[in-house]
Amino acid sequence: MLQQLVNGLILGSVYALLALGYTMVYGIIKLINFAHGDIYMMGAFMGYFLINSLKLNFFLALIVAMIGTAILGVAIEFLAYRPLRHSTRIAALITAIGVSFLLENLMVYFVGANTLPFPQVVQTVRFNLGPITVSNIQLMILGISIFLMLALQFIVQKTKMGKAMRAVSVDSDAAQLMGINVNRTISFTFALGSALAGAAGVLIALYYNSLEPLMGVTPGLKSFVAAVLGGIGIIPGAALGGFVIGLLETFATAFGVSDFRDAIVYGILIIILLIRPAGILGKNVKEKV
Repeated sequence: MLQQLVNGLILGSVYALLALGYTMVYGIIKLINFAHGDIYMMGAFMGYFLINSLKLNFFLALIVAMIGTAILGVAIEFLAYRPLRHSTRIAALITAIGVSFLLENLMVYFVGANTLPFPQVVQTVRFNLGPITVSNIQLMILGISIFLMLALQFIVQKTKMGKAMRAVSVDSDAAQLMGINVNRTISFTFALGSALAGAAGVLIALYYNSLEPLMGVTPGLKSFVAAVLGGIGIIPGAALGGFVIGLLETFATAFGVSDFRDAIVYGILIIILLIRPAGILGKNVKEKV
């Protein structure tokens, strides 16, 4: 059970990184960015080509992939979402699904649909700590994920742009009247969320030693579930939801029901939403008609 707890925390940290992107974008413009899982896939492929073709070391490739996915996220927001900002939510949602299919099929066209092996640039070393066995790659994934989550919390709470993000999420019109550049703030939010997704893609590709153009579909959906579970629009809630989903999956495997782990995750989501519709950390807000 202790081993599964450790495995669940490591998997959950990746889901948490992805869920943070969902929750930040929703908190700012009330959009469910279903292309977010495919940005995670693009980050994995960026890391693959940086290591395989340019022979960069892993950590430098991780940073460059985060920058690349941040630029991609800003481009998607500028080209696909900004023109629809004042249209209906369903139009923006359909556009997000369209962007998702576009990224997937572009990668299938350029690299093929087959699974590729990710370069093993980090030598695996296993540590036996009593009943628990962990590898240096698992510890690295957990450490990098927690560092990025703490860095995000610092940016949101302590920096000028973070204060602008919080102001826009509360009332974008009032924030604009106070001199905040709303478009720049929204673009910065997409850049932050996409950079976290890119980091998650590189880390998980290294962990599983594989990547393919559809690798972001299932983790993207589960991370959306994690964001809703923790409380959509709440950053600590997204992180908590990611860890909860990771633990649920690993314990489902431990109890021999791995074939039903996805059903268990979505079933728990339904139960939580029936009990607490706003999520674990969310608050029910009454809207005046």
